[in-house]
Amino acid sequence: MANSYYKGKIILVTGGAQGIGLGIGQAFAAEGAQVIIADTDEEAGQEAVESIRSDPKPEFILCDVSREEDVQAVLQTIKQKYSQLDVLVNNAGIADPFMGSLEEVPVPDFDKVLAVNLRGTFLCAKYSLPLLRKAKAPAIVNITSTRAFMSEPDTFAYSASKGGLEALTHSLAISLAEDKVRVNAIAPGWIETRNWQKEKDREEPHHRKEDKEQHPVGRVGTPEDIAQAVLFLCSDKAGFITGQSITIDGGMTVKMIYK
Repeated sequence: MANSYYKGKIILVTGGAQGIGLGIGQAFAAEGAQVIIADTDEEAGQEAVESIRSDPKPEFILCDVSREEDVQAVLQTIKQKYSQLDVLVNNAGIADPFMGSLEEVPVPDFDKVLAVNLRGTFLCAKYSLPLLRKAKAPAIVNITSTRAFMSEPDTFAYSASKGGLEALTHSLAISLAEDKVRVNAIAPGWIETRNWQKEKDREEPHHRKEDKEQHPVGRVGTPEDIAQAVLFLCSDKAGFITGQSITIDGGMTVKMIYK
């Protein structure tokens, strides 16, 4: 850790209390970074902070990224405590993609998914920029989804929001180039998070042989798979990469499946 690129850097992970976000926060903390977790679930957030054994100790801030005032408050806290921000990971999102048939979808529910998944990322980028400008090599990573490129029935809002994130990623990369902020996306496939929830919701996952065989690598993904890619994209080793989206799905989306 002593020689880690991330030692002493300030990292904000939205939706970082559980699942993929928790895996990302743990990975940065293990590298010596100061991790700030922003999440709507205070119980999960406090558990996450207690579970991460690192120096410096991670910090939790209650935040709904769809609310402009919440995002502003988080960034104001970071400004007062740390003066800058090195990495923003936009992971917060409504995870359940299924909404029922098109005729049954309540319009407010559709709007809520876009407000969290897409508008929230925009707000975090907007209000992080002044602090990112102060960093030596600032980076943003947006967590999208393979559902940005392919769908199951009745996943309208989730797919639309993640597709919008893909476009927002390359737009931000070009728009923030003069500020030396690199912006990339990761599109996870099937990532198992049931054992990465807060304690009362945690389950031990079980995958059928068929589940594993859908993936050319022979297994379902884990939050660590995504976290390691985020560490790479935000490091000096990825200094020539911006405006890109990396699909991490064990090869599932390129495998032709005939029933």
